[in-house]
Amino acid sequence: MQFAHGVLRFFLWARILRQWHAPRIRRYNIAVDFCEYLGVFMQSLGEFIVMRQAEYPQAKGELSGILAAIRLAAKVLHRDINRAGLVNDILGEAGSENVQGEAQKKLDIFAHEKIKAAFLARDNVAGFASEEEEDFIAFQSEKNRNAKYIVLTDPLDGSSNIDVNVAVGTIFSIYRRVTPIGTPVTLEDFLQPGNRQVAAGYVVYGSSTMLVYTTGNGVNGFTYDPSLGIFCLSHENIRIPDDGTMYSINEGQYLKFPLGVKKYIKYCQEADKDTKRPYTSRYIGSLVADFHRNMLKGGIYMYPSGSSYPNGKLRLNYEANPMAFLAEQAGGSATDGYRRILDIQPTSLHQRVPLYVGSKNMVGKVMEMIRDNPDPERKPAQ
Repeated sequence: MQFAHGVLRFFLWARILRQWHAPRIRRYNIAVDFCEYLGVFMQSLGEFIVMRQAEYPQAKGELSGILAAIRLAAKVLHRDINRAGLVNDILGEAGSENVQGEAQKKLDIFAHEKIKAAFLARDNVAGFASEEEEDFIAFQSEKNRNAKYIVLTDPLDGSSNIDVNVAVGTIFSIYRRVTPIGTPVTLEDFLQPGNRQVAAGYVVYGSSTMLVYTTGNGVNGFTYDPSLGIFCLSHENIRIPDDGTMYSINEGQYLKFPLGVKKYIKYCQEADKDTKRPYTSRYIGSLVADFHRNMLKGGIYMYPSGSSYPNGKLRLNYEANPMAFLAEQAGGSATDGYRRILDIQPTSLHQRVPLYVGSKNMVGKVMEMIRDNPDPERKPAQ
């Protein structure tokens, strides 16, 4: 039997090598044949996008094209993040600051430029905004001005972890523009509440690279197979458990937190068999990595306001809105402690907000404690 399998492998690889010069779709079918031989049935991200597009007869493929650009950028970043320890040109400080006054890593700038280039090469993106640039970018070609969509992104979330080989990620959010087609986009296009998102997602670069996204019809995850160059459907219709046993927060800032958050942390640490407490504290320091774990296993991620960041630290447009959209589509919840994140009207491109996101019962509990334990000297974030 082992000999027979060896013969089959030989002829299969011979076929692959002989026909690899064939058109891309033929190469893909050969790869699928190989995976089916191994007993692995897979559906690629490209197939999934086309299948879902067919469910919307009015769709013309523009959104699919944007997701394809994100897929390409994710492959490039996967390659370079995985070789970051072998080269010096993309590790370390860049010697500059972003608009928030945060030190930029070389890989922050690298990721920003690669993602911007991926969208600029497409005719279906009218404008682009990034956490790493002060202003949005209006793409100026005639085809771009006639495009329907704009994209906002955090190119490399958790980049402070890259030098120590901890998971990082890319976050993206897609909206339909509100200004007239055929004109350059304006700030108005980028200051839309999160409930108008048409798609959002992230790529997590960890022990494997995974792309997770939603178009408002559930959440699905795709794991990258670098040997085939394909994102394969690995987590279909992801659902966040209503209750979890993990909480993620930077407890080193405990003294700066609002009173209600302090009480919730103590609640998490108390012993109670009926609610499976004490909960487990897990904090990586990368929003994508912490959110990804909590979405799969059940838990809550918290970045509250504090004396250092009275309006919170995370950006509404680049981080909170896309994660809130994903959470709600997976059955979870997201709030700033008082309001649904997706209902907040942005007032500036880089606006900050507190964020509590994850299992809906855990988010509801922390909101209850914030409401019942107001800080006299603090006001809700605006």
